[in-house]
Amino acid sequence: MTPLSQRAPWLRVERVLGEAGIPQDSAAGRREFARRLQERASREAGEDYQALRRGWCLGDKVFRAELLAQMAAKVGPNHYGAERQECGAEKAERMVAEELKKRRWTEACLLSRRKGDAGKVQLAARLRQETTMTLKWIAQRLHMGTWTHVSNCLREAARQGECQK
Repeated sequence: MTPLSQRAPWLRVERVLGEAGIPQDSAAGRREFARRLQERASREAGEDYQALRRGWCLGDKVFRAELLAQMAAKVGPNHYGAERQECGAEKAERMVAEELKKRRWTEACLLSRRKGDAGKVQLAARLRQETTMTLKWIAQRLHMGTWTHVSNCLREAARQGECQK
């Protein structure tokens, strides 16, 4: 536990302890509070805490999307793989939605176009440049077949771009 001298000035321990019926902010009072919390955690259903044990966010989809949007600009070395990946997926989904709107395509159009469609290849190239999404994810999301097909399409598009310069 944090020594009293190192507590943040805004932290009101006496209020929390008082709500729990613990009269004094002492070592014994804090131990009693910790014991009660542990007892409560073991008593309550594990399902209530499953989301916290397995994820990083507790809230509905809208709240989660807001947090991910804020994270997109601030992902740093302290963020681990799951957070980075989820943040990247949200960014990629936003990009796909933007491109579909810009091209006046629907999800059905995306599905009905051929795997190597130039528009799909352009979108795949943008996703590769601006996100951390894998070729496998891009292939599945854009209905482009296998990840190796996407890789070949991107390589060919880059080669043709170099030839046109």
